[in-house]
Amino acid sequence: MKSLYLASGSPRRRELLTQIGVPFTAIGADIDETPLPDESPAAYVERLARGKAAAGYGLIAEGRFAACVLGADTAVVLDGRILGKPLDQADAQSMLMALSGREHEVLTAIAVLDGQRCESRLVRSLVRFRPISADEAARYWASGEPQDKAGGYGIQGLAAVFVAGLNGSYSAVVGLPVCETAELLGHFGIPCWQNLAVR
Repeated sequence: MKSLYLASGSPRRRELLTQIGVPFTAIGADIDETPLPDESPAAYVERLARGKAAAGYGLIAEGRFAACVLGADTAVVLDGRILGKPLDQADAQSMLMALSGREHEVLTAIAVLDGQRCESRLVRSLVRFRPISADEAARYWASGEPQDKAGGYGIQGLAAVFVAGLNGSYSAVVGLPVCETAELLGHFGIPCWQNLAVR
């Protein structure tokens, strides 16, 4: 069986991959995340997921075709515009106020590369926020949670109280769609539930 590398520094992606019983080694994969001119949000996240997988593959020391690399990227999209990680408190609060009382899109792309081929999947989810007050937005920023999150919030954390509805994949909004990830890894001969004892 091929060994798996996760090209991500996200603790949430590590937790989700561990949850489905897939052993892996986490590696860094820094790439330029600047959107291209006229690039759609869907094309952007898929390009970044593939780019991270390729960058990670370039770092591993194992022999060719002995390993796979999984890359992923998530974007929060409102009115066709990607909301990245907040630059500062004012930016974070502006994002939350824009998302307040509205539905937005979360796009997560995953890509697996083994040196011979690269396959990717794009998962689209819709998240609806209840109205959020300026005081709540300020208190949420003070918690420290939104500072490294796309769209300025983490659905798996304190921001769960803002979520009035979700249509799609919860794990994709967190950062790794486990259903699609398990399916894609299976195409490369990497099964999930490897931590279950054989009876």
